[in-house]
Amino acid sequence: MDIFCASTGKHDGGCMTKRKGKPFQLRLPRDVKEWIERQSETNMSSQNSEIVRAIRAAMSSATDEV
Repeated sequence: MDIFCASTGKHDGGCMTKRKGKPFQLRLPRDVKEWIERQSETNMSSQNSEIVRAIRAAMSSATDEV
């Protein structure tokens, strides 16, 4: 199975073994958490990957606006 890793942008399935950075606890409002859960199920990815994907999309959008 080909798995996309949002943090590396590659389709190599190596996200879990090539982790960089330290884990941290993140508190999310219930509606945001539920959205992340639905996105991860829809995209067959981890919730962490969906959070990274959303942040990178926001970063890209913010860069485009400047």
